[in-house]
Amino acid sequence: MNHHFLSKRLAHQLGFVGLIPFIILSLACWITHPDWLDGFVYAQSAYGIAILSFLGGIHWGVALTSPELTAEQIKRALIWGVVPTMIAWCSKLNFGFGFFVLMFGFIASYQIDKRLYVTYQMPEWFLVLRRRLTIVVVAALALTVLAVNVRA
Repeated sequence: MNHHFLSKRLAHQLGFVGLIPFIILSLACWITHPDWLDGFVYAQSAYGIAILSFLGGIHWGVALTSPELTAEQIKRALIWGVVPTMIAWCSKLNFGFGFFVLMFGFIASYQIDKRLYVTYQMPEWFLVLRRRLTIVVVAALALTVLAVNVRA
């Protein structure tokens, strides 16, 4: 069996499974009793923070395992690797804009990955997967914000 095929398939499966909480929590904000809305919004925010923080780890992994990168590229990867976590943390500092900060973080993280995937020698399917996941995540976060404004 081709190990590249297995890793691609597993990455897709895990990526799409990771969308389930975003989708369920967004839907829950629309279909449950309004008294439960705050709990679902909090859970959506917490999950978004966890996942956005996870995205920076990609850059640390590449920096620590890619001997072909220059010292400057390694430095930039390590620095960027902590930025998604800082953005995620900032999303909790001001509740009124928290979801917009998270959405910005996911979009920024994708844009950085898009610029660096050739440098990091990542397979092209990875970028396609990241784009699809980012679109769904940002849409789910936006629908959560909309639910809060319509139903609260």
